[in-house]
Amino acid sequence: MTMLLKIGLGIVALFAVLGLAVAAIPSPSPSPTPTIESTPEPTPEITQEATPEASPQVEGIQVSGTQATVARVIDGDTIELSTGERVRYIGVDTPETVDPRTAPQCLGKEASNKNKELVEGKAVTLEKDVSETDRYGRLLRYVYVDGKMINEALVAEGFAKASSYPPDVKHQEKFRAAEQSARNN
Repeated sequence: MTMLLKIGLGIVALFAVLGLAVAAIPSPSPSPTPTIESTPEPTPEITQEATPEASPQVEGIQVSGTQATVARVIDGDTIELSTGERVRYIGVDTPETVDPRTAPQCLGKEASNKNKELVEGKAVTLEKDVSETDRYGRLLRYVYVDGKMINEALVAEGFAKASSYPPDVKHQEKFRAAEQSARNN
């Protein structure tokens, strides 16, 4: 057993030395001859900026953001757009249903179903706060359908809880009030 451990440590040390040796080799200088680079195919824009005429009204305030179509609902607080991008709702948290490390949480299926009812297949307006994406590469956005903020609606109806992740806290007080109202009712 100790012999295997010594061999394993020797191999690790060998790779470490080789890695350092490779890192010490200077990079070759760029070639003086120009290289022809192919231009990648333009990728379609994810979403287009909303025009003021197309922006929904929320409580008398014009919401500006990007327009998109929801292809499917992943769970109570995550959707996938028709472009394939995933969007995580800012400021709210719903019970997990798709985390492979855990069993679906209580009321997770109900939260997912409510989210489907509210957004699946619909045109939405996406409002950015401070952060662009989360650590999983999902867009972080407030999501609106016909002027109704879905993040807030899920909290107000008891399907989500307010969950603050600075620096994205623009509507956090609104979510806290909705959560308190849901608890009271």
